[in-house]
Amino acid sequence: MADLVTTAALIFCALAATTHLLTIALALYRVSAPAKRSPAVAVEPVSIVRPVCGLDHFDEMTLRSTFELDAREYEIIFCAAREDDRAIPFVRRLMAEYPDVRARLLIGDDRPTSNPKLNNIVKGWSAARHKWIVLADNNVLMPPNYLDDLFQSFKPGVGLVCSPPVGSRPIGFWAELECAFLNTYQARWQSAADTIGFGFAQGKSMLWRRDILDDAGGIEALGAEIAEDAAATKIVRSHGLDVRLVDRPFEQPLGPRTRAQVWDRQVRWARLRRATFPIFYAPEIFAGCALPAVAAVTAAAASDIDPMLALSGLLAGWFGAETLLSRVAGWHFRWYSPFAWMLRDFLLPVLWVEGWVGNTFVWRGNDMSVAKSHNETSLPDTSRPLAVTTKII
Repeated sequence: MADLVTTAALIFCALAATTHLLTIALALYRVSAPAKRSPAVAVEPVSIVRPVCGLDHFDEMTLRSTFELDAREYEIIFCAAREDDRAIPFVRRLMAEYPDVRARLLIGDDRPTSNPKLNNIVKGWSAARHKWIVLADNNVLMPPNYLDDLFQSFKPGVGLVCSPPVGSRPIGFWAELECAFLNTYQARWQSAADTIGFGFAQGKSMLWRRDILDDAGGIEALGAEIAEDAAATKIVRSHGLDVRLVDRPFEQPLGPRTRAQVWDRQVRWARLRRATFPIFYAPEIFAGCALPAVAAVTAAAASDIDPMLALSGLLAGWFGAETLLSRVAGWHFRWYSPFAWMLRDFLLPVLWVEGWVGNTFVWRGNDMSVAKSHNETSLPDTSRPLAVTTKII
């Protein structure tokens, strides 16, 4: 029996390490792909819809970046739910500073779905002038070639192009931990899955061809799931098209974070993944090095090998590969980043359990539940106009 346990531990540890290194290799391939591609990209006229709700630490940088894109023909539509939102004076000032960039601010509290973020951008989608529409969160930093990168991935057979967030500019330990979750864990896995043709939508940055979503019932169709990116994935696949990611994900400057902010965000995402794609969420218990570390120590002890030597070797190889990815990709890295990655991996089993045992979460002050995603969310009757009061500025 002991030999069977040892063999099982060795096989599991080897499979886990091989899978980890494979995802690193696939992500490395993606982040190095831009150097091989043609620089000529046909960027179509685009409407960029950005919801705002309050002020984040780096809004000065992220929202301003929308006005400084290399593209010539694009419009910006900012959306706010309330006139007294703290972001509105700042948005108005930016619009005044860039009079040559076509930009509008729409204010209105539309509620056609149970998703507050989606409700905020419904008016922006309706007001967009162009057939190509970008939905981008306020905390996404847009590089000058932002639109070029999105269109570069919009090839035949693709229905939606997205980008996961890559954490940058963390302030404090807990923001470092959030970088550990966002970058060499979540962005790595998403890039690896996309490279083998299994991309999932990410709501941070989404480039839509308008007719695809309109054919599904309009932007309100994204309210069919509690997470709009999960609904987007299912809509695009139902059209026989693929979701693709950009080769190099866009930054999300973090600033300071508290322990509760980081953990609550990861629990929210875990519960959303479990509710929308449970068959893919279930194997997440095997992600990270926590269980492989236990297997390595168990197998080493049974084989008269120093368990600490086995553990050190596993961790060195595991996080050495993540270090390589982070440095090649140009993602945030400090000398103590591997320790944040290690803490992240040993928290992953706890996070996985949290994803299963609860349904509720709070998003920007709104109490929400993943249990409503299938039972209480319904699409509006698109044959009748929505009762919307929108102020255009």
